[in-house]
Amino acid sequence: MKKSILKFALLSLVLTASSCIKDETPVVDIHSNGIQDGDETGIDCGGSSGNECPVNNELSGDISDAVVLDASIEYDLTGALVVREGGSLTIPAGTVIKASGGTSSYIAVAQGGLIYVNGTSSNPVVMTSASETPAAGDWGGLVLCGKAPTNVGATATSEVADLTYGGTDANDSSGVLKYLRVEYTGATFNSSKEFNGVSFFGVGAGTTVDYVQSYEGGDDGLEFFGGTVNPTHLVSVNSGDDSIDFADGWSGNGSYWYILGGAKAGIEGSNNGDNGAATPMTTATLSNISVVGPVTEGALYFKEGGGKFTIDNFYAKGVNLGVKVKSTDTNASDRIEAGDLVMTNVQFADSAEGFVAHDYTGATQSFISEGITTGAGSGAAAPSWTQGWTIGLDNTTAATTENIQGEITTDISLDASIEYYLSGSLVIKDGGSLTIPAGTIIKATGGTSSYIAVAQGGQIFVNGTADAPVIMTSSASTPAAGDWGGLVLCGKAPTNVGATATSEVADLTYGGTVTDDNSGVLKYLRVEYTGATFNSSKEFNGVSFFGVGSRTTVDYVQSYEGGDDGIEFFGGTVNATHLVSINSGDDSIDFADGWNGTGSHWYIKGGAKAGIEGSNNGDNGAATPMTTTTLSNITVVGPVTEGALYFKEGGGKFTIDNFYTTGIDKAVKVKTADTNSIARIDGGDLTITNMQFDNKAEGFVISDYAAVSDHLTEGTTTGAGNGAAIPDWAASWIKQ
Repeated sequence: MKKSILKFALLSLVLTASSCIKDETPVVDIHSNGIQDGDETGIDCGGSSGNECPVNNELSGDISDAVVLDASIEYDLTGALVVREGGSLTIPAGTVIKASGGTSSYIAVAQGGLIYVNGTSSNPVVMTSASETPAAGDWGGLVLCGKAPTNVGATATSEVADLTYGGTDANDSSGVLKYLRVEYTGATFNSSKEFNGVSFFGVGAGTTVDYVQSYEGGDDGLEFFGGTVNPTHLVSVNSGDDSIDFADGWSGNGSYWYILGGAKAGIEGSNNGDNGAATPMTTATLSNISVVGPVTEGALYFKEGGGKFTIDNFYAKGVNLGVKVKSTDTNASDRIEAGDLVMTNVQFADSAEGFVAHDYTGATQSFISEGITTGAGSGAAAPSWTQGWTIGLDNTTAATTENIQGEITTDISLDASIEYYLSGSLVIKDGGSLTIPAGTIIKATGGTSSYIAVAQGGQIFVNGTADAPVIMTSSASTPAAGDWGGLVLCGKAPTNVGATATSEVADLTYGGTVTDDNSGVLKYLRVEYTGATFNSSKEFNGVSFFGVGSRTTVDYVQSYEGGDDGIEFFGGTVNATHLVSINSGDDSIDFADGWNGTGSHWYIKGGAKAGIEGSNNGDNGAATPMTTTTLSNITVVGPVTEGALYFKEGGGKFTIDNFYTTGIDKAVKVKTADTNSIARIDGGDLTITNMQFDNKAEGFVISDYAAVSDHLTEGTTTGAGNGAAIPDWAASWIKQ
């Protein structure tokens, strides 16, 4: 009789009230002395003779009543332990159960049974192997069978444990799994039948599954066969097959899943292996997922009809395939073509050689939108919520390089220890923000398709320092001007090109009435080899400011070897200090379209055309609001071909002081046909004081419009700080 239930101290928990249990619905606590709570004598424990208590700690048999284990005891699972209908098994924090016996050793919860795993982050419940040298497949695992719907029939029999599952009760409860770790599971019957770490068969939404890890399982780590349970904070490490698998009409939500080192797919999502169109269809909403490869069947395997998946914030490192779809899986293709697979904010870091985002060969249905993501919390690294209760994790899995592109709609921060590759456009949308810490390097690929843009309502925070600037550059082994786009900011401040307009590059709306709009902070930023070209009249600048407002901070920003203008302002009210532009392919610093801001300490060297080009409006030189600026402490080191200052297209109202030049042939360029610019000059709207001309080029003239000399006074100046030399404030962080 002792073999029918917990061999440790129980024979049958469904004996009549004549036993030592006094409560009509007993909850039995098992202690190391063999005494049940409620047993005042400590003699009758339900043993075969009624007066003895076995003292070993073995677990096996059936549970049909309420049983509570004792965390002070290390239990031996020597066979199948099944919680039957009406029974419950409560396992307190810190309990350790060690299993032996291969396929015959497992814990299962039948329909109507309940299990309560009450671990904590510091004291998880651990189900593991009893072997001195544990290995994957040492024992079965944990099996739960519920009454929730599946698409394999009204009811079915579980692949392992031979229990009925399925039904119509979507809110069925099989209990609670919280802070549970299962290790070395996956015992094998044959090549097509083996245990997973934890198997959920038709488990309902009333079941709590939170903070559960599978470690070194021989088959899948965690698998859901239909049901409606919503699992959060799952960890699967080193599974012998897929890490997390769901199929057979599972309809649930999953969030914060961290997957490391599985043999096949990171996540395998299927509908039905016999009928890919079966209903109820697998319908999954997943968020905050990390898959750390390598994997052999994709970060996600959309299989056997797939289903309807909505996935957001999906981070994958070291994978050679993002989404696997078999070309012969017509049901899965139907789902994709119907728009039922949607993946947003997907990031592929440290992609393996030959990487492709997906191998779907059907019509050109787009279902992956890339962005910068945190995945399960820390990208590739073990998230903070795994600390204390998991095994086999550390922070050494963090990526050293990451690909970034897509859209940002939340608050994202980069990591200066990671080298980022900008593989496409990265757009910070309304409500999103991107924070870039000091020392971060972003290397861009892709010509005109590779740029960073901030839309109206978005923000960027470049937090470089003099010793550790943020660098946005080319990924080419021999970089050159025009290798990639550049940085584009679009704000809500006024311009004179209409109430709103569309940016020349990135196709974003800009302009408005918010003079103190805030697009964030650019501090100690260097952009290199920008200016990718669409055509002769459309190309990127190093940094472009479209309608950017005055609350935006722009301080210590350099453009180096840009293919077009170094830094350009299209309207707006932003104030810019400590700017450096070296070797621009067009003008070095340009402003137009009603810019109303101030600038000081600008160092300009080697630009192809004008040192500074200042315009009002290319279509209407008299447009309002008129470009109005006060500049001071400026250095222009020539040669230049269009003047130290090109006063153009209506110019505007300029007041400039402490303007140093060297090696130029002209101080101010003004076209005689530009009647609006002439009107501004004649009206006294161009005033330059303390302007110095060193090493004048042959044929030097102050201006090609004589009246400029009436509004320009010479003097000895320091310009940006050191005359022609690199100013002290730029020495440590710029490139020259």
